[in-house]
Amino acid sequence: MGTIEPIQGRYVQTTIAGEAHRIYFEEAGQGIPLVCMHTAGADSRQWRHLLNDAEVTARFRVIAFDLPYHGRSTPPEGWWLKKYKLTTAHYAQVVRGFYQSLGLEQPVLMGCSMAGAIVLQMAADHGAELRGIIGLESSAFAPGRYNDFLHHPAVHGGELCASYTMGLCAPDSPESAVRENWWYYAQGGPGVYAGDVNYYSFDWDARETIKRIDTSVCKVTLLTGEYDYSATPAMTEAVAQAVKGSRCTIMKGMGHFPMIENYPGLKRYLMPELDFMAA
Repeated sequence: MGTIEPIQGRYVQTTIAGEAHRIYFEEAGQGIPLVCMHTAGADSRQWRHLLNDAEVTARFRVIAFDLPYHGRSTPPEGWWLKKYKLTTAHYAQVVRGFYQSLGLEQPVLMGCSMAGAIVLQMAADHGAELRGIIGLESSAFAPGRYNDFLHHPAVHGGELCASYTMGLCAPDSPESAVRENWWYYAQGGPGVYAGDVNYYSFDWDARETIKRIDTSVCKVTLLTGEYDYSATPAMTEAVAQAVKGSRCTIMKGMGHFPMIENYPGLKRYLMPELDFMAA
């Protein structure tokens, strides 16, 4: 007999910014809604360890979804007529549209990398709708990740994006976990990672926006790996200095993808912050 995991996968059909969307999400547990968002070019499979963690799901309804164009979510009608380029404004609309489509009340938003950035925008603009945010590898300004080879006819996009991001993992992360993240990245759609980095490297600049975050209304936790050279510890510490009342920890021995490259390492830092969110 096999072991059936407690994760359930479903689709929600909803309209966001005037477009019909079919968004895939997985969930497990009950209690406080904890909405988890994947990194650029990847999908919700990065959160499988958290979804399977009974210590977390005893108190939280953990929900991880695939952005449009990612994983098992369907691109919107007419996607083939335009080049995919994510923007800050549209990303925020998708995030808000998703949790509203499920009727979630006062969720905690947790995102990593580009999602660790957008949760800052959500806290600034919609903090009263949220219990709090947990930013993994968060930055308010992160130029420099884009290059033209991320979507190039002479280069295998999946292998390039997977290997490009693999270098962001910590040296002591288990190889099997690092390779698992590589595999997810290798399955991304053509140009999707490049389109995400358009947001992250060109459109995203919240250095002034984050000063509007009110941590008495929306709690803020920031966790960043010491080996992250994309959203560096210094970048996250700059966010913490600008967001009064936020909590910030630099995670020893961790890289850019803590939830998938080394979940046990992340858990020891995450559990106190989940306690903080639940209090």
